[in-house]
Amino acid sequence: MSATELATADLPSGEPIPSAAPAPVPSPKPFPIRDLLAAAPSNADAFLAHLQRCLQTPSGIDTTLLLVCYASRLSASVLEALTRPAIRRSANQLLAIAASLPPSATLVFSAKMLPGGGVAAILELAKRLRALSALLSDARTFLRLWGLLNMYFWARRLILSRGKPPAEKEGGGGQREDRVERAVSWIQMSTCVVFQALENAAYLSSKGVLGWSPAAQRRASLWSARFWAAFVGVEVGRLFYESHRRGLRTREEKFAGGKTAAQVQRDEIEWGDAWKKSVARNLAWAPLTVHWSLEQGLLGEMAIGALASIPGIIQMRDLWRRTAE
Repeated sequence: MSATELATADLPSGEPIPSAAPAPVPSPKPFPIRDLLAAAPSNADAFLAHLQRCLQTPSGIDTTLLLVCYASRLSASVLEALTRPAIRRSANQLLAIAASLPPSATLVFSAKMLPGGGVAAILELAKRLRALSALLSDARTFLRLWGLLNMYFWARRLILSRGKPPAEKEGGGGQREDRVERAVSWIQMSTCVVFQALENAAYLSSKGVLGWSPAAQRRASLWSARFWAAFVGVEVGRLFYESHRRGLRTREEKFAGGKTAAQVQRDEIEWGDAWKKSVARNLAWAPLTVHWSLEQGLLGEMAIGALASIPGIIQMRDLWRRTAE
């Protein structure tokens, strides 16, 4: 703005401006607490009906248990971490008092010297949440006992697909890609079979159904996690290989079947979202599978809960969206 405009900005125009009456101030509306209370039963009913739809399939049950299991484990770790400063402060006070006394003195502890009742209540809640997490983890392992049936049909599909001709592509690219996909599928299926068989045997032995010793159960659990880690590593590589292949598609391949530009764009967005979710899930599982593959592990309780909650949240969001009416 120029100096002239600044100087004339506040000058009145040639026509007089009538003064308008001040607008009435609207009275504040009361908080609709009655409406919220009246709608609470219907909202709760809708939520429970939606949750029931989520629990109507084995995969939906496992996804729900996965989220609650590791959210509880993470919450327990956070609560325990919040109480550590108070416990450490009380311990330091007790040590300072003990150090100031003569060697012949007798130190008598009282409840006033210990952390307050709030700390004890938080620790009790953390204990309950950790027990819930252990229970749900055991339930998920039990539900996976029938996983070998799914792997049988996975192997059956792979065997039957061997007789089908690969997709035709110029330069023989389709045959090469088909061989790569089949090799990856066979590797993943094999690692899943060994993982599931070892986990089932260790779990059934821990319940007295099979006769493996505790040492054998521990070794089986470690090797089961190692084969799971191998599956996750192959899956991450497969996802990036798939992304590379998709980026090499020609315009004719993208618009095959008479697709419009809007349809192609929508397909790309949907595929990209699904791909990112799969990568995030598997990258979250990767350090956990390595942790469970080692005798001493490498992650703390909070890290385990946080990492495992990532696939739980992603899968639960997708499940919630699919089961919405």
